[in-house]
Amino acid sequence: MVKINTSILSVCLIFSFIQPVFAQKNKELTIGINTEYDSLNPILTSVSAAKYMLYLVSRPWAYMDDKNEWQPGIFKKIPNLKDKSMKIVTENGQKKLIATWEYIDGIKWGDGVPMSCKDAKFTWEVGLSPNTSLPSKEGYENVESITWDEKTPTKCVIKYKYAKWNFYTDSHTLMLPAHIEEPIFQKWGKEKEGYDRNTLYQKDPTVKGLWNGPYVVSEVKLGSHVVFTANPNFFGAKPKIQKIVIRIIPNSGTLEANLRSKTIDKIGRIGMSLDQALAFEKKVKEENLPYKVEFQDGITYAHIDVNLNHPILSDLKVREALSYAINKDDINKSIFDGKVTIAHSMTSPLDSLYTNDSKIVKVYKNDKKTARKILDEAGWKVGPDGFRYKNNQKLTFKLVGAAGIKQIETLQAILQSQWKDVGVDLQLKSDPTRLLFSETLRKRNFDLAVFSWSSFPGLGHESVLHSKNIPSEKNSWTGQNYPGFADPKVDKLTMDYDYEFDFKKRKKITEEIMKEYTTKIPVIPLYFRSEVAVIPKGLKNFRMYGHYFYETLQAENWNLE
Repeated sequence: MVKINTSILSVCLIFSFIQPVFAQKNKELTIGINTEYDSLNPILTSVSAAKYMLYLVSRPWAYMDDKNEWQPGIFKKIPNLKDKSMKIVTENGQKKLIATWEYIDGIKWGDGVPMSCKDAKFTWEVGLSPNTSLPSKEGYENVESITWDEKTPTKCVIKYKYAKWNFYTDSHTLMLPAHIEEPIFQKWGKEKEGYDRNTLYQKDPTVKGLWNGPYVVSEVKLGSHVVFTANPNFFGAKPKIQKIVIRIIPNSGTLEANLRSKTIDKIGRIGMSLDQALAFEKKVKEENLPYKVEFQDGITYAHIDVNLNHPILSDLKVREALSYAINKDDINKSIFDGKVTIAHSMTSPLDSLYTNDSKIVKVYKNDKKTARKILDEAGWKVGPDGFRYKNNQKLTFKLVGAAGIKQIETLQAILQSQWKDVGVDLQLKSDPTRLLFSETLRKRNFDLAVFSWSSFPGLGHESVLHSKNIPSEKNSWTGQNYPGFADPKVDKLTMDYDYEFDFKKRKKITEEIMKEYTTKIPVIPLYFRSEVAVIPKGLKNFRMYGHYFYETLQAENWNLE
C-alpha cells in the first residue's frame, strides 16, 4: 500500500483548481459605461463613448499621455525643428510649415494590409469634404498637400497652409483605411452626409481592415454592447486580455448593481458620476468588495450652452441674470460632496493657461438680489404666479441634458429651483445621449443645453468659439460652436492663438479670449469634474488620463493575472 502525503495532495488539488481560474482571467474583461455612441467612424464622431471605444481599435497620429506630454501614436515621432523633420517656409509672404511624418515600421490594418500615406491623404480628403459632418474641420483645412515618394510610401510629407505651433494637436485624429473606405466615399461622397450614412463603420464595423489598434470590433448590438477581440496584426505589444466587452448601461444608477452581480467587471471613466463613485468607495471599504475606485483630477468641463439665436436668450442682460442666480457652491455640495472644482471659464486650474485674475475673468458669484434687479431693469416683471413676464411673454426656457444620468438629472432639478427663485420658469428635457449629440446640439435644436466635454491642456478654442464653426445645414452641421457665438474679435483671437509659437504670448491671447467669453456669456460655466473608474483589484497596469484621451489607449498593457 502506497502512503500518500495528504498535505502535498491538498496543495496539488488546490493548485489544479486555481490554475485554470487564473488562466481564464485574461480571456475576457467586461466594462460598463453609461453613454451610447453615435458612430464608430473615427473622424465623424464627437461622442465620448465612441472615443472611449475607438482607442481600443484605432490609434491617433499623436496623443497626450497621463503626464500631459505629447507622444507619437502611429508614427515614429512628432516632427520638430530640432532634427529638421519639420521646417517653416515662406511662400508669397505667407509662413507655411512642412513636416515629415513617418509611420512605425511594419504597421498594418487589422486585415494585414500595410498602412501608408495613401490612408493619410484619403482621411484628409474625407475630412475636407463639404458633404461630411465632422465635429470640426479645423485640422483638415490647414493641410495644403500630402505627398510621398512611391519608393517610401510610409514617409508622408505634409505641407500645412499656415505655420501653427499646434499642427500636431490638429493631427490627433484617427485614420481611415483607403483600401476599404475609398470606394464608398467615391460612390456616396457627393451627396450631403452620403458617406456618413454608408461608411462601413456604420454598416459593418466588424470588418477587420477598418482598425489598426490592439483590438478589432467583432460584434455590435446597438444599445447593448460592443465586443472587441485581440488584433493579431497590431503593431505594438500583444494585448494580454484577449476579449473586451463594453456594455452600454444608460442608467448610471444600475451600473453598481451590474458590478455586484458580476455582469460587468469594471466601470469605465464614462460610467459612474463622481457622487456615485464617492458613495461606492465607502461601500468597497465597509464590505471589503474586490474593487478599487480610481480618482484622477480632470479637466472635463461641465457647462450650459446658450442658444444665442433664442429671442430672449439673445439678450445679454438675461444671460447675466441667469449666471448670477446659480449657486455653484450649493451644486458642488449637494451633488459632489464638495469634490469638484468650480468653473468660471472654460480653462481649468490644471492648465498652464489658467488665470483667476478678476480683471480678466468675470466671476458671477451667487447673488439673487442682483439677478432680480437685472431682470427688473430689462423689463421682466414678476406676475401673480411668481414667474416673470414681458409684453405678455413668459420668461421660460427648456434645459436639455443627457437622459438616464442621475448626476445630470439632479443638476437640472437644482437649476430649475435656483432660477425659479428669481422668476424664471425652467422646463426640463432629457434626450438619449446619441440624440443629444447627433441631432439636438449639432442642429442647435435647444434653448439651453447642459453637458460636458473633455479637452486637453493648452487646447485652442477655435472649434468652439470661431463663427465659422457654427453648425448649419450649409456646412453639413460641422463645428462645435453650438451657441452660435459670432464675434469678430474672438474669431481673430482664436486664430492668433494657433499661429503663436511663444507660450507667454499664447497665454496672453487666452486671457483676452476668456475676458470676452465671460463678459458676453455664450456659455455658462459650471464645474470641472474629477475622472473616476472602478476596476477589479487584480487589474494591473491601469492608468487614468485626466483629459481628452482615455485610458483605453493603454488597454494592451492591462493584465488581470
